[in-house]
Amino acid sequence: MTQIPWLDSINPLFPPTEMAMTEPNGLLAAGGMLNEDWLMTAYRHGIFPWFSEGDPILWWSPSPRMVLEPQHLHLGRSTRKFLRKPVYDRITFDKSFEQVIYQCAEIERGQDGTWITVEMENAYSNLHESGKAHSVEVWKQNELIGGLYGVAIGSAFFGESMFSKVSGASKIAFIALIRLLSSKGLSIIDCQVHTQYLESFGATEIPRTEFEQKLDVALQQGDFSHQVWSTEFQFGEIDV
Repeated sequence: MTQIPWLDSINPLFPPTEMAMTEPNGLLAAGGMLNEDWLMTAYRHGIFPWFSEGDPILWWSPSPRMVLEPQHLHLGRSTRKFLRKPVYDRITFDKSFEQVIYQCAEIERGQDGTWITVEMENAYSNLHESGKAHSVEVWKQNELIGGLYGVAIGSAFFGESMFSKVSGASKIAFIALIRLLSSKGLSIIDCQVHTQYLESFGATEIPRTEFEQKLDVALQQGDFSHQVWSTEFQFGEIDV
């Protein structure tokens, strides 16, 4: 059985991503910490944590990598039609981060348990407090019906999870995020691994080396300031 490196809890140092396993795809290392230094170092190297309750922290860098570049966003006819329906009243950003991550952890996904452990919730809530993690909220009559959260660095956004309590609400959140950040210089959204859902929006798989090249460029470009996340969209204001 192949052994992966065990990281100490002192310095956020990761092995080269080319050392990641092919099966399971992208498993790179275990151990370390879930504080801001570790998480930001990981994201800057295209690495993210993913593990279940009771497991050690596991760090991943899969290849291929699922990414969406805003110029390749695809909105099909049914999606455009859906966005014109009064499914929601408004969309906000960074108004209810803890509610969003809690709902992402609670939503039934047809799998055994959730990878968003209490430790993960606390870690990303702390990142949000420091302005590194952000959320999108979709509301209907003051009820949170969908949303997503992730991490923003430079002109890159690293999507982590999304949820819907009303069919299609996460789709509204995702499109709103892209519309907002594209106007501020968004260059890439890291979607991590392939899903048909993300592919329907125009996300594609690229080799790890290509992803890291794009990420290096994105980290040197732009920055989504606090003012960006104070934006709010009312129904009908998303350009479709």
